[in-house]
Formats: sequence, structure tokens, C-alpha cells
Amino acid sequence: MELTLILFYVLSSLTVLSALLMVFSKNPVHSILYLIITFFCISGHYVLLNAQFLAIVNIIVYAGAIMVLFLFVVMLMNLNNETLSFGKPTKLLAASLISLLFIALTVGIFSKNQIASSTAVEPITGEIGLIHNLGTLLYSEYVLPFELSSVLFISAMIGAVMLSKKEEEILD
Repeated sequence: MELTLILFYVLSSLTVLSALLMVFSKNPVHSILYLIITFFCISGHYVLLNAQFLAIVNIIVYAGAIMVLFLFVVMLMNLNNETLSFGKPTKLLAASLISLLFIALTVGIFSKNQIASSTAVEPITGEIGLIHNLGTLLYSEYVLPFELSSVLFISAMIGAVMLSKKEEEILD
């Protein structure tokens, strides 16, 4: 077997394992840490597909910023075992039925759409996912939407800071 195929199988099994551990973990902090591992494994898949920029953005944005935010929220909420219980068994039954419905729907979709074995995904060895091409496209064809999004992000950050301040601090 070639190295790319071995790496694909290792990353895929790690992704599925960490995702299952995330779902079935009773501790919310452990679930978040397992989700971070899942994001790192998905970034490994991006590297195998020669999409280095997506891999780096996935690590920085999802595993870095958003998961740290989730971790802080869970820690600030001070979740204990009483707040994590389902309460009534009807909620557990409803959640189980909805999950089974989605599993049946997914199996039905995959059984109707038979994919030929000749259309397997091969790793791309060209210049498709490289940062140079993306930067050239962003700063030539899409420069106006890129700059408008930066103005939107800075205004959202200023608004978040203003909303987090108390009224006494604003008036001083």
C-alpha cells in the first residue's frame, strides 16, 4: 500500500473514534477536547488533498478560536452532573426516535445513490489548493468583498466590546 492510503485510513479511523468519544463523553470539557482532536484529523485530510490553506484555517479558526470559546463558555456555566441529566424519560425517547429517523434517512439516501468504484477520490498533486492562487484571486477579482468583510468584522468586534461594557464604564 502506498503511504497516502495508509495515512488516509489512519486519519479516518482517528476521526471517527474521536467523534464517537465526543458524542458519548459525559463530561462536556472532554467532549470539547475530543472535538478539537476531530478537527485536527480533518485538517490532516485537507493536507492529503493538497489544500494546505484549508488545513491551516481549520486549525486556527475551528480548533483554535471557536473551541476555546466553547471551552470558556462551558467552564463559566459551571455544569455539574445535575444539570446534565435528561430529566424525563420522554426527552430521551424523543431524542432516540429522532436519531433513528436521521440514521434511516441517511441509509436510504446512500442506498439509492450507488457510487461507482471508479470515482474514488485521488489526492491532487497540482496547484489547486495552494495559498498563492487563493491570495491572487482574493486580491484581484474579489478585492471589494474582501475589504467589505474586513469592515464588517471590525464593526462586529467594536459592537461586542461595547455590549460587554457596563453603562457606568461607557459614561465615564
